[in-house]
Amino acid sequence: MIYTVTFNPALDYVMNVSNLQTKDINRTESEQLYYGGKGINVSVILSRLGIENKALGFLAGFTGKYIEELLKKDNIKTDFVYLESGYTRINVKIRSQQEFDINAKGPEISQRDIDALFKKLDKLKSGDTLVLAGSVSRALPNDIYERILKKLNNKGIEFAVDATGDLLMNVLKYKPFLIKPNHLELGDIFSVEIKTIENIKIYSKMLQDMGAGNVLVSRGKDGAVLLDENGHFHTIGVVPGKIKRTVGCGDSMVAGFLAGCEKSRDYSYALRLASACSNATAFSESLATKDEIYKLLESEYLK
Repeated sequence: MIYTVTFNPALDYVMNVSNLQTKDINRTESEQLYYGGKGINVSVILSRLGIENKALGFLAGFTGKYIEELLKKDNIKTDFVYLESGYTRINVKIRSQQEFDINAKGPEISQRDIDALFKKLDKLKSGDTLVLAGSVSRALPNDIYERILKKLNNKGIEFAVDATGDLLMNVLKYKPFLIKPNHLELGDIFSVEIKTIENIKIYSKMLQDMGAGNVLVSRGKDGAVLLDENGHFHTIGVVPGKIKRTVGCGDSMVAGFLAGCEKSRDYSYALRLASACSNATAFSESLATKDEIYKLLESEYLK
């Protein structure tokens, strides 16, 4: 079983405005409401690929209940901790001549809430995979990733971590199965500018020497580079097409890689599936569907 954790989920309220201006009331042409959060995105793609998983994390208030309703409609298994007060945040996305994103900070989280999450994590057993993805809200201790991996270490659980800076570096000693920085984040870690694949190889190897198993570096329009746990490098490009969104592409890549590994430890295939998931989400208005993913998987560009 794969478990994902989303510490600060959101409802993303997307408003499309033809001509945003400040002199009068703006009226939308259309609106959409989506669930959001990196761990949740991973769960959605895993479920669409037929991989058993469960979404954990924190929810609060009527907005939290609505997120869970939406997830259950999409057949996503959940086991969230419900906070005693506050409500899950709503992020406002305005799409007009320019794009404006206004992200709320989210509810307060008490030590009791953290303890309740840890109690759920105690249920994980050998052979399970835990996905920790995204930044940590100000309501949580900044070492929460490290605490979780320390607690579950040596239990036969594999960890996938999609984070940056100290959140990532402080968990390498627990030998995560997968980490997925993008090329900019990789450069930030070592205070360098990543310009070439050779640069990526050098610094990926440094992360692996520090404890990481598989190091998957996404490169946006230039594809991705994987250093697998056996020390072999793999590179892949992208499928040409019209980009409709970038949100969720990295999460889709994580899900695709883990789904590929669930089927076999053929890392070339896992990278291809990861890239197909990421590309398909980029070409979609929302997270990619199974049909969209497998159509791209057959593309000559991902061979």
